[in-house]
This record gives sequence, structure tokens and C-alpha cells, in this order.
Amino acid sequence: MSPRIAGLVLAAGRSSRMGRPKALLPDGAGTPFVVRAARTLRVAGAHPVMVVARPETRDAIAAALAELGPDSGVTLLVNEDPDRGQLSSLLTGLEAAGDVDALVVTLVDVPFVTTATVRAVMEAWEQARPPIARPARGDVHGHPVVFDRRTFEALRSAPLEQGAKPVVRGYASAIEHVAVDDDGAFVDLDTPEDYAGARGR
Repeated sequence: MSPRIAGLVLAAGRSSRMGRPKALLPDGAGTPFVVRAARTLRVAGAHPVMVVARPETRDAIAAALAELGPDSGVTLLVNEDPDRGQLSSLLTGLEAAGDVDALVVTLVDVPFVTTATVRAVMEAWEQARPPIARPARGDVHGHPVVFDRRTFEALRSAPLEQGAKPVVRGYASAIEHVAVDDDGAFVDLDTPEDYAGARGR
């Protein structure tokens, strides 16, 4: 029986530096980042795929995701208090995922990661079942990150203000670093200048 890997797009940040919701920014083809990210996880084989939004962006993100169709396998979740930190959104998704073997997590502001990279990271996890698998290029680490179910309790008990970093550090020696040649896995877009540069490329 194939392992169950749920997908999670974290899209509940304030986007304060960008000045508008990053989830709704269009890529070069006019596709909102949140749609692109969810579709990438789904095509790579994650199921179900969940998107976590803020209360104030819920309706707009729901409207954007509607273009994927009713059978997309993508579910919208709302973190009612997202300012507790990114980990609170990850936990929102983890609780909704149910009994899965792993969770593959990406950020809505890393929209250009390729389906091939997501598949490579998922396959690396399937083959070796490390606690964590993530893309790497030299000493630089990117997204998405696969969390094996053995990390779930540590994530649930981690301090919200510190996020998932203590959990990742705790498993540092056992992380599977997957070498990929994909700029999109390592570029996060936080400012209008980042966005303009990415669209220019």
C-alpha cells in the first residue's frame, strides 16, 4: 500500500512587506501564486492538498482556488489566529490531514518550485523514510519540506514563537537533503522588488 502524503500550502502570512496578499499575486501566466502552489503539490502526487489562509483573505483565496474545479482534491482551511506564527498554520493543516504518513509543506511565497522538485523530495522520503526531507543546493535549503509522521508530536509541542526550526534542528543529523537544480525551490518573494525580479526572469 502506497504511503499517504498530504500536501500543505501555508498562505496565512500578513504579506506586510509585499503590501498585498502574496497568495493572490499572479505569476507570469496570470495564475495566482496560491493556485500554482496547490496545483504543483497535487500534480506531484500529494493528497489531500490543503491551503491555510487568514480569515480576511479566506474568500478571495477560495475564489482563486475555485478555478481548480470541484474535484481538485484541494481544501481551504482557515487559521483563525495566524499571527501566533507560521507553525500555527502548519498545525492547522496537520490536524486536518488526519492519519497520514507524511506531510509535504510549502510556502505560498515560494511559488516557482517545480513539480519535479516536489516529486524528488517526496520520492526521497518514500525510499528512505527520513524524519525530514528537503531540497538542497550546497548549504542552502529550500521548499517543500516533507515531515514524516514521527515528527508530528514534536511539531505539536514546539513553541509557536519559535516555529518548526527547533524540530528541524532536533533531527538535523537525520535529514535527507535532496540535491535539486531548481531556482524556484530556493527563492521566496517577500517584497515588490522580489516579485518584479521573479516575473522579469
